[in-house]
Amino acid sequence: MSKKAVSPMIGDQMIARRVLVHARDVVFLKGIIDAHEGLAQVFAEKGGELTIAAPIAQIGELDALLDGLRHEIGGMQVLADE
Repeated sequence: MSKKAVSPMIGDQMIARRVLVHARDVVFLKGIIDAHEGLAQVFAEKGGELTIAAPIAQIGELDALLDGLRHEIGGMQVLADE
């Protein structure tokens, strides 16, 4: 039986950012997000396609972190909020 990726369900008080990175950078990005305890959760759908969900109150901090990471992770794209 093969498993199919399912998009995460994001609650009313949450906001999401879709991020594309090279598959090799997923663990690095997830580690950085996880190091900022309580900031956000990372959901990997396939390869380097990620959804990063955060409480609305944390969105400024998340966006600032993602903006800084664009300089660290070559080819990283933040697509749009959901």
